[in-house]
Amino acid sequence: MPDDASACLNCGACCAHFRVSFPYLEAAARNLPESDLVPVSPHLVCFNGTQSHPVRCTHLDGTVGHQVSCRIYHQRPHPCREVSPGDDQCRKARAAHGLTWPPS
Repeated sequence: MPDDASACLNCGACCAHFRVSFPYLEAAARNLPESDLVPVSPHLVCFNGTQSHPVRCTHLDGTVGHQVSCRIYHQRPHPCREVSPGDDQCRKARAAHGLTWPPS
């Protein structure tokens, strides 16, 4: 079973399934542009594209399930860093897009 980020380069399902919410202070610390953020509460923001359905983070390039990349990979916030290839969140997102685990 793949256990490294290379599995993510052919997936992207999590970026097109979950709302990516995190503290505004984290956004500021990571130098994320305000234009990429949507207020969720007085202290939380989320990425554009993840606040409503269909979900697709605006930082995701490519086709889910084929080849993808994240335009802000090195700046991504903690919710993005917490999903790992093959974990429960990964499997849930993949299933929502008709993808199996492990990838074939």
